[in-house]
Amino acid sequence: MNKVAIAFMLLACAKVGNGQSISTLMGARAAGMGFASSGLADVWSLFNNPGALGTQSTLSAAAAYEVRMQLSNANRMAFAVNVPMRWGVASLGVFKFGDHLYSEQLISGGYGNKFGIASLGIKVNYIQYRAEGFQTMGSVSLDFGGLVELSEQFYVGAYIFNINQAKINSDGSSENLPTRLTAGITYKPTTSILITTELDKDIDYKPIWRTGMEYSFREKFYARTGFNLYPQSGFVGMGARRKKLQADYAVQFNAITGISHQASATYSILENKKK
Repeated sequence: MNKVAIAFMLLACAKVGNGQSISTLMGARAAGMGFASSGLADVWSLFNNPGALGTQSTLSAAAAYEVRMQLSNANRMAFAVNVPMRWGVASLGVFKFGDHLYSEQLISGGYGNKFGIASLGIKVNYIQYRAEGFQTMGSVSLDFGGLVELSEQFYVGAYIFNINQAKINSDGSSENLPTRLTAGITYKPTTSILITTELDKDIDYKPIWRTGMEYSFREKFYARTGFNLYPQSGFVGMGARRKKLQADYAVQFNAITGISHQASATYSILENKKK
């Protein structure tokens, strides 16, 4: 890959990315619904809304891998573990984007707890940037979020990334990492249908509107779809659950980065009876 292609790849990913530089939203369930995940509570809450961590009652592990067909050097992968305790839920996750030419690594630790109808959570990230021919840079950022269950049908979620205004220092200069605020609503009109929508605002870019829907049948199989506005993207996905194991798959269609595929698997190890 020549330098022009690398520059184009980074520009395109930064334009459609979220969070630090590249999007760290993960999990094929969320991907199938256009990553409208601020109002969702599942094993990927550490990456999608740390405020929902307090809802988790099962010791669980999750892994995901995403492939961009037209940008072979822009694949993403992540792993997360959730550990319910007597006082809240702890979570640990790792994320990686890129290859030996350019990559971003993220190590995250989160904690959440539920207070009545509300769940609050905080996450600490160590972010590392590597580029061939340049020095490796790193920084520490803080994220905070919440999820409120207004009723059995309505949930409201919100979170902010990089509340401490972390910076990257290089050659005597510094640059702020992006700060992003996301808020959304999840609505369950029936036990088999879930609709979620959210607005995501980076202080340096126009807001992104994400919307998705999930339909479950026989409580074992799932069909999903979603879309994003600015940039425009379409999503479809499916999933299946068997006892403690769930597998999900999603496809994203984007005019800039082309088609991407994400697959993820989650395993529920042990339920915490005290929660």
